[in-house]
Amino acid sequence: MLTLGLPPVGSLVVLSAHPDDVEIAAGATLLAIATANPGLRVRYVLVTGEPARRAEARAAAAAFLPGARIAFAAHALPDGRLPARWGDVKRIVEHAAAAGPADLVLAPSTTDAHQDHRTVGRMATTAFRDTLVLHYEIPKWDGDLGRPNVYLPVGEEAVRRKVDLLHTCFPSQKDRDWWDEEVFLGLARLRGVECRARYAEAFHCHKAVLGDLGRHPG
Repeated sequence: MLTLGLPPVGSLVVLSAHPDDVEIAAGATLLAIATANPGLRVRYVLVTGEPARRAEARAAAAAFLPGARIAFAAHALPDGRLPARWGDVKRIVEHAAAAGPADLVLAPSTTDAHQDHRTVGRMATTAFRDTLVLHYEIPKWDGDLGRPNVYLPVGEEAVRRKVDLLHTCFPSQKDRDWWDEEVFLGLARLRGVECRARYAEAFHCHKAVLGDLGRHPG
Protein backbone atom coordinates (compact mmCIF):
# COMPACT_ATOMS: atom_id res chain seq x y z
CA MET A 1 0.00 0.00 0.00
CA LEU A 2 1.43 3.34 -1.09
CA THR A 3 0.65 6.34 1.11
CA LEU A 4 0.38 9.69 -0.69
CA GLY A 5 -0.69 12.96 0.85
CA LEU A 6 -3.72 14.77 -0.56
CA PRO A 7 -2.30 17.82 -2.38
CA PRO A 8 -3.49 21.33 -1.53
CA VAL A 9 -6.98 21.96 -2.82
CA GLY A 10 -7.76 25.52 -3.84
CA SER A 11 -10.73 24.66 -6.02
CA LEU A 12 -13.11 21.77 -5.40
CA VAL A 13 -16.02 20.53 -7.52
CA VAL A 14 -18.73 18.48 -5.83
CA LEU A 15 -21.15 16.52 -8.00
CA SER A 16 -24.23 15.09 -6.31
CA ALA A 17 -27.18 13.37 -7.98
CA HIS A 18 -29.40 13.86 -4.93
CA PRO A 19 -29.38 16.00 -1.79
CA ASP A 20 -27.27 14.23 0.88
CA ASP A 21 -25.33 11.92 -1.51
CA VAL A 22 -21.90 13.46 -1.08
CA GLU A 23 -22.40 14.25 2.61
CA ILE A 24 -23.27 10.60 3.38
CA ALA A 25 -20.35 9.34 1.33
CA ALA A 26 -17.67 11.92 2.02
CA GLY A 27 -18.84 14.28 4.74
CA ALA A 28 -15.69 13.87 6.82
CA THR A 29 -13.58 14.40 3.71
CA LEU A 30 -15.39 17.67 3.01
CA LEU A 31 -14.75 18.82 6.57
CA ALA A 32 -11.07 17.86 6.30
CA ILE A 33 -10.57 19.64 2.97
CA ALA A 34 -12.25 22.81 4.19
CA THR A 35 -10.17 22.83 7.37
CA ALA A 36 -6.87 22.24 5.58
CA ASN A 37 -7.44 24.75 2.78
CA PRO A 38 -8.40 28.28 3.91
CA GLY A 39 -9.93 30.24 1.06
CA LEU A 40 -11.24 27.08 -0.60
CA ARG A 41 -13.48 27.70 -3.62
CA VAL A 42 -16.23 25.15 -4.22
CA ARG A 43 -18.54 24.52 -7.17
CA TYR A 44 -21.31 22.40 -5.68
CA VAL A 45 -23.56 20.88 -8.36
CA LEU A 46 -26.83 19.21 -7.34
CA VAL A 47 -28.73 17.52 -10.15
CA THR A 48 -32.12 16.59 -8.63
CA GLY A 49 -34.29 17.57 -5.69
CA GLU A 50 -37.58 19.11 -4.66
CA PRO A 51 -37.36 22.67 -3.28
CA ALA A 52 -37.29 21.57 0.37
CA ARG A 53 -34.58 19.01 -0.31
CA ARG A 54 -32.52 21.51 -2.29
CA ALA A 55 -32.73 23.86 0.69
CA GLU A 56 -31.42 21.06 2.92
CA ALA A 57 -28.51 20.52 0.55
CA ARG A 58 -27.65 24.21 0.44
CA ALA A 59 -27.54 24.37 4.24
CA ALA A 60 -25.49 21.18 4.36
CA ALA A 61 -22.94 22.55 1.90
CA ALA A 62 -22.31 25.53 4.17
CA ALA A 63 -22.08 23.29 7.26
CA PHE A 64 -19.77 20.68 5.77
CA LEU A 65 -17.54 23.26 4.04
CA PRO A 66 -17.13 25.96 6.70
CA GLY A 67 -15.31 29.05 5.49
CA ALA A 68 -15.36 28.00 1.83
CA ARG A 69 -16.65 30.20 -0.96
CA ILE A 70 -19.42 28.07 -2.41
CA ALA A 71 -21.09 28.50 -5.79
CA PHE A 72 -24.18 26.34 -5.38
CA ALA A 73 -25.89 25.18 -8.58
CA ALA A 74 -29.14 23.36 -7.82
CA HIS A 75 -31.07 21.68 -10.63
CA ALA A 76 -34.42 19.93 -10.55
CA LEU A 77 -34.16 17.00 -12.94
CA PRO A 78 -36.51 14.12 -12.01
CA ASP A 79 -35.30 11.79 -9.27
CA GLY A 80 -34.75 8.25 -10.54
CA ARG A 81 -34.89 9.24 -14.22
CA LEU A 82 -31.43 10.59 -15.00
CA PRO A 83 -30.48 7.97 -17.61
CA ALA A 84 -33.45 9.19 -19.67
CA ARG A 85 -32.19 12.77 -19.23
CA TRP A 86 -28.65 11.93 -20.30
CA GLY A 87 -28.25 15.05 -22.43
CA ASP A 88 -29.39 17.35 -19.62
CA VAL A 89 -27.02 15.72 -17.15
CA LYS A 90 -24.17 16.02 -19.63
CA ARG A 91 -24.82 19.73 -20.07
CA ILE A 92 -24.92 20.29 -16.30
CA VAL A 93 -21.64 18.48 -15.65
CA GLU A 94 -19.87 19.98 -18.66
CA HIS A 95 -20.98 23.45 -17.58
CA ALA A 96 -19.36 22.83 -14.19
CA ALA A 97 -16.15 21.73 -15.90
CA ALA A 98 -16.13 24.74 -18.20
CA ALA A 99 -16.38 27.15 -15.25
CA GLY A 100 -12.65 26.87 -14.65
CA PRO A 101 -9.90 24.52 -13.55
CA ALA A 102 -10.28 22.51 -10.36
CA ASP A 103 -7.83 20.67 -8.15
CA LEU A 104 -10.23 17.90 -7.14
CA VAL A 105 -13.63 16.55 -8.16
CA LEU A 106 -15.82 14.41 -5.90
CA ALA A 107 -18.39 12.41 -7.87
CA PRO A 108 -20.53 9.30 -7.47
CA SER A 109 -19.13 5.91 -8.41
CA THR A 110 -19.39 4.88 -12.04
CA THR A 111 -20.50 1.41 -10.90
CA ASP A 112 -23.07 2.55 -8.33
CA ALA A 113 -26.24 0.42 -8.48
CA HIS A 114 -28.46 3.52 -8.42
CA GLN A 115 -28.99 4.71 -11.97
CA ASP A 116 -28.87 8.41 -11.04
CA HIS A 117 -25.59 8.10 -9.17
CA ARG A 118 -24.05 6.04 -11.95
CA THR A 119 -25.09 8.50 -14.65
CA VAL A 120 -23.56 11.51 -12.90
CA GLY A 121 -20.41 9.57 -12.03
CA ARG A 122 -19.80 8.52 -15.61
CA MET A 123 -20.19 12.09 -16.82
CA ALA A 124 -17.47 13.24 -14.43
CA THR A 125 -14.78 11.06 -15.97
CA THR A 126 -15.30 12.56 -19.42
CA ALA A 127 -15.92 16.20 -18.46
CA PHE A 128 -12.98 16.51 -16.06
CA ARG A 129 -10.14 14.90 -18.01
CA ASP A 130 -7.32 16.93 -16.45
CA THR A 131 -8.46 16.84 -12.83
CA LEU A 132 -8.17 14.23 -10.10
CA VAL A 133 -11.63 12.67 -9.80
CA LEU A 134 -12.44 10.63 -6.70
CA HIS A 135 -15.64 8.61 -6.95
CA TYR A 136 -17.38 8.19 -3.61
CA GLU A 137 -19.46 5.29 -2.31
CA ILE A 138 -22.96 5.43 -0.82
CA PRO A 139 -24.30 2.64 1.43
CA LYS A 140 -27.74 1.45 0.35
CA TRP A 141 -30.19 -1.44 0.09
CA ASP A 142 -28.63 -2.62 -3.18
CA GLY A 143 -25.45 -3.77 -1.43
CA ASP A 144 -23.13 -2.46 -4.13
CA LEU A 145 -20.12 -1.53 -2.01
CA GLY A 146 -17.03 -2.89 -3.71
CA ARG A 147 -13.27 -2.69 -3.24
CA PRO A 148 -12.19 0.96 -3.27
CA ASN A 149 -8.60 1.84 -4.10
CA VAL A 150 -8.20 5.25 -2.42
CA TYR A 151 -8.62 5.86 1.31
CA LEU A 152 -8.63 9.03 3.37
CA PRO A 153 -8.11 8.32 7.08
CA VAL A 154 -10.19 10.68 9.22
CA GLY A 155 -10.24 11.27 12.95
CA GLU A 156 -13.05 10.21 15.26
CA GLU A 157 -14.00 13.83 15.90
CA ALA A 158 -14.50 14.43 12.17
CA VAL A 159 -16.56 11.27 11.71
CA ARG A 160 -18.84 12.08 14.63
CA ARG A 161 -19.16 15.67 13.43
CA LYS A 162 -20.22 14.27 10.07
CA VAL A 163 -22.93 12.14 11.70
CA ASP A 164 -24.20 15.08 13.75
CA LEU A 165 -24.39 17.28 10.66
CA LEU A 166 -26.21 14.61 8.66
CA HIS A 167 -28.93 14.48 11.31
CA THR A 168 -29.08 18.26 11.60
CA CYS A 169 -29.00 19.16 7.92
CA PHE A 170 -31.26 16.45 6.52
CA PRO A 171 -34.24 16.10 8.88
CA SER A 172 -36.40 14.82 6.00
CA GLN A 173 -34.42 11.58 5.99
CA LYS A 174 -34.56 10.69 9.68
CA ASP A 175 -37.40 8.16 9.26
CA ARG A 176 -35.53 6.01 6.74
CA ASP A 177 -34.73 2.61 8.24
CA TRP A 178 -31.05 2.80 7.27
CA TRP A 179 -30.43 6.39 8.40
CA ASP A 180 -28.59 5.99 11.68
CA GLU A 181 -25.26 6.37 13.39
CA GLU A 182 -24.40 2.68 13.15
CA VAL A 183 -24.50 2.72 9.35
CA PHE A 184 -22.36 5.85 9.01
CA LEU A 185 -19.82 4.96 11.71
CA GLY A 186 -19.77 1.29 10.73
CA LEU A 187 -18.74 1.92 7.15
CA ALA A 188 -16.10 4.43 8.25
CA ARG A 189 -14.72 1.90 10.74
CA LEU A 190 -14.60 -0.85 8.11
CA ARG A 191 -12.77 1.38 5.65
CA GLY A 192 -10.42 2.32 8.45
CA VAL A 193 -9.57 -1.35 8.99
CA GLU A 194 -8.72 -1.61 5.29
CA CYS A 195 -6.15 1.20 5.47
CA ARG A 196 -4.84 0.66 9.02
CA ALA A 197 -6.66 3.62 10.53
CA ARG A 198 -9.45 3.92 13.05
CA TYR A 199 -11.84 5.56 10.59
CA ALA A 200 -11.64 6.38 6.89
CA GLU A 201 -13.68 7.31 3.86
CA ALA A 202 -12.99 5.46 0.65
CA PHE A 203 -13.10 6.25 -3.05
CA HIS A 204 -12.49 4.80 -6.49
CA CYS A 205 -9.98 6.51 -8.77
CA HIS A 206 -9.83 5.44 -12.42
CA LYS A 207 -6.77 7.43 -13.39
CA ALA A 208 -4.18 9.50 -11.53
CA VAL A 209 -0.86 10.98 -12.66
CA LEU A 210 2.05 11.14 -10.24
CA GLY A 211 4.41 14.10 -10.34
CA ASP A 212 7.73 13.85 -12.14
CA LEU A 213 9.91 11.62 -9.98
CA GLY A 214 12.98 12.18 -12.12
CA ARG A 215 14.92 9.63 -14.08
CA HIS A 216 16.88 6.81 -12.58
CA PRO A 217 20.58 6.95 -13.45
CA GLY A 218 21.70 4.56 -16.17
